Amino acid sequence: MGSGEGERFMHHTILPPWRASIPPLAAALLVLAVHADLLDVRAPLLLVLAGVLLVASVFSAVHFAETVSHRVGQPFGSIVLALAVTVIEVALIVSMMLSPSEGDTTVARDTVFATVMLVLNGVVGLCLLVGGLRHREQSFQSHGAAAAFGVLGTLATLTLILPNFTLAVEGPHYSTVQLAFVTVVSLILYGTFLFVQTVRHRGDFLDIVTTEEAGGHPVPTNGEAAIGGVFLVVSLLMVILLAEMLAPSVEAGVAGIGFAEAFVGVIIAAVILLPEGMTALRAAASNRLQTSLNVATGSALASIGLSIPAIAAVSFLMGRPITLGLEREHIVLLVLSLFVGTLTLATGRTTIMQGAVHLVIFGCFVLLAAVP
Repeated sequence: MGSGEGERFMHHTILPPWRASIPPLAAALLVLAVHADLLDVRAPLLLVLAGVLLVASVFSAVHFAETVSHRVGQPFGSIVLALAVTVIEVALIVSMMLSPSEGDTTVARDTVFATVMLVLNGVVGLCLLVGGLRHREQSFQSHGAAAAFGVLGTLATLTLILPNFTLAVEGPHYSTVQLAFVTVVSLILYGTFLFVQTVRHRGDFLDIVTTEEAGGHPVPTNGEAAIGGVFLVVSLLMVILLAEMLAPSVEAGVAGIGFAEAFVGVIIAAVILLPEGMTALRAAASNRLQTSLNVATGSALASIGLSIPAIAAVSFLMGRPITLGLEREHIVLLVLSLFVGTLTLATGRTTIMQGAVHLVIFGCFVLLAAVP
């Protein structure tokens, strides 16, 4: 690629002006919101603008995530997006834990559980349904997907189910020693999975080559990928901050229609996961189901394997207890999700049937979040 061609690719594909302008506009709106009273700006107008910029930030994050992913290749691209979202998720959870008014000990558990259910059933279900409708039947590397689900099932059981049945302290809590042990083994399992995914058995996580991939797009340079990575992180940060800005209004609306307060967390988690969800959906529509599964399972694994240890460390340092064990109905849904997911991955091929089953489970989760 010559310098002129590379420059055109940079400006028109990697960093379109309108995408680059979204994070600064979102930051300006957040500053304006802080000083809205002084500037006599109407709150409804700010909320409408925040909603528009939130959607725009999501689309920008997807674009920059695909830029980075295209440069580093799979499965590294999926890992980059999962880690970026997880870092911001942890920051959000910790800020809520340390808030004097919202220091709820269950916020970590509820957020991680909502993330896992949204990914395993909402994102995966939509990907399988859309991919099945467009391509009738899709194939993927069952060895890699099964390995990811094996680690996910173990981490989910250790962190979200087992605390209800231990005896050292009354559940749904771990004792200090138990929490420290689970933290260490979670990091070991996640680190081992990354090593298997990126080094030892990388081929198990690569897409089966399809004719639709033959044309391809020009691969970004290292500099272009670095710029895309910076804008990815900034765009994701704007998504989080704008979602937080809109949260009180969403909470008031949820209360107004009689839904449970936990439903607000589901809405916020869904907004945070939009970039990953859209990336996975686009891959499934392009008959790259393995990439979709890499993104989905990577998000769920990072949410448990990294978020829980980070939050446990904060708990140790600040002396704040955390509640990890799920309620009984949520345990049933989690076990059902893992069981159905295992069946989905057993044959290495999927149709719309598997997508419909996952979406039904997701519908049950949303219903119980709204009306326990």
